[in-house]
Amino acid sequence: MKLLLDTHVFLWSLLEPDRLTQKVAERLESPECEVWLSPITSWEVMILAEKGHIELDDEPGRWLNRVFNRIPFRQAPITHQVAIQSRAVRLPHQDPADRFLAATARVYDLTLVTADEHLIASRDCTTLANR
Repeated sequence: MKLLLDTHVFLWSLLEPDRLTQKVAERLESPECEVWLSPITSWEVMILAEKGHIELDDEPGRWLNRVFNRIPFRQAPITHQVAIQSRAVRLPHQDPADRFLAATARVYDLTLVTADEHLIASRDCTTLANR
């Protein structure tokens, strides 16, 4: 299974692993699953740190690079097709990060791991709910 991590799931897996359900934690550890990340996650982490919503033990860019050197993952590039699909996603809001993550999951045929009820309910991409 190919898993695209929503930003909060990425952060929880590193900073607050107790917030992950047993099912999600097992999938993230499974050798049968590939973990994928979007550059949108890096962007969101940096914004969250700049606004003081999360606390990291280093400057956000250095923290991300350290994490990326430590954990195996595949990168899901933001392509023109992802951008086009981001406007086709049916969500009750215009949050660009959610739209790009859902579109990325659609384009690359990934399962989006999320606790976001809007993304779970959208049915525009396959999700693994952390609830």
